[in-house]
Amino acid sequence: MKAVILAGGKGTRLKPYTAIFPKPLMPIGDKPILEIIVSQLKSHALPDIIITTGHLSELIIAFFGDGSQLGVNIKYSKEDKPLGTAGGLGLLKEELKDTFLMINGDTLTTLDFSELINCHKTSGAIATIALKKRGVYIDFGIVELDSSNVIRGYTEKPTIHHLVSMGVYVFESRVLEYIKPDERLDFPDLVKTLLSKNEKINGFVFDGYWLDIGRPEDYEKANEEIEELNRILKL
Repeated sequence: MKAVILAGGKGTRLKPYTAIFPKPLMPIGDKPILEIIVSQLKSHALPDIIITTGHLSELIIAFFGDGSQLGVNIKYSKEDKPLGTAGGLGLLKEELKDTFLMINGDTLTTLDFSELINCHKTSGAIATIALKKRGVYIDFGIVELDSSNVIRGYTEKPTIHHLVSMGVYVFESRVLEYIKPDERLDFPDLVKTLLSKNEKINGFVFDGYWLDIGRPEDYEKANEEIEELNRILKL
């Protein structure tokens, strides 16, 4: 089984750092986030890895090479133009002939990839999305009106909970039938297409650690917490 790491984004939210440095090479503790992900994949018996690249791809390729120094096999797929969060898979139809895992290259998590894969395989779904419950704090009173503008409810400064995508997925290879080569496609649009075709998409709710390091405050938080995470991940 192969794993795909999406590492082609420009990391706009982390500028100015990412102007000269690709976000997946940003250090968390003493390792780039991308190296942490590669090591996690190896620990879950996923040594065959494809890294999709774009922005400053030469730095990523120079750092990892063929992956042999980390005990994995790495291939690269370079996007000559931005293809979105799902469009790059259209370039990999000859590589992905079986079930595969895909993960964003800025995802720091203690998610058990093996458990996610097993859940997917028993679900019969074309795709499984790892999900995390997140709360959104509303710093105002929320009022509920009926059709006559009569107030029927009032909640003071609530926290609204949602399930959000963690940026970790498992796909059956036939999902590639819905992705045209060299055309931009973002993941939400792929999900909408699959739903419109009555394809089954499974959700895997995870209650452990997860952080997207795309924002400066989350990047700083990741560096503050990495020692404890290393003890959990045992990498």
